[in-house]
Amino acid sequence: MRIGGYQPVSLSDYPGRIAAVVFTQGCNFRCPFCHNRRLWPDAAHPGQLLAEAEVLERLDRRRGKLDSVVISGGEPTLQPDLACFLSKVRRLGFAVKLDTNGSRPDVLRELLAARLLDFVAMDIKAPWHKYELLAGVAVNTTDIATSMQMLAASGIPHEFRTTVPPGLLNEDDLAGIRAILPPGSPHRRQSYRRVRRPGNLR
Repeated sequence: MRIGGYQPVSLSDYPGRIAAVVFTQGCNFRCPFCHNRRLWPDAAHPGQLLAEAEVLERLDRRRGKLDSVVISGGEPTLQPDLACFLSKVRRLGFAVKLDTNGSRPDVLRELLAARLLDFVAMDIKAPWHKYELLAGVAVNTTDIATSMQMLAASGIPHEFRTTVPPGLLNEDDLAGIRAILPPGSPHRRQSYRRVRRPGNLR
């Protein structure tokens, strides 16, 4: 696992739980409003990546104080050994929440089938006609729609969420997003935050 940051405790990233947050390095989107831009490159600056073994050791020491781990990014589904890492986290007794942009439905399907996820938060960037503008790259929206439907049918707790950056999304866009969501799935509107700095092990 390429781990670009670690937050030892969060009261807001996993609804109703006390969590640690693991930030993976590398993202396939280039959202112009992203607050974690240093996690974009697959290859981090020397010394930036955190050792997987050290992160797991830190989590092990936090058992009894935390009850969950959030895997965020970056985009976690780009990590080829994500399932293996999640298995290790589950063996420590933690619930697992995944934050994803939904661009890799095959990976999501495998994680769901292996029962490695307890909660999934999927970002919905925009209505279809503005998706590439908000993602900053060409996007296969069929993959996004597939992930949405998969989550809705999975039976596990999930939410779709949309960050609203000033000047890029308006109320009509938000109505368009709600129109493409699976019926009954929760949707959360997030205020734009300029900077979030993934922590380290210190």
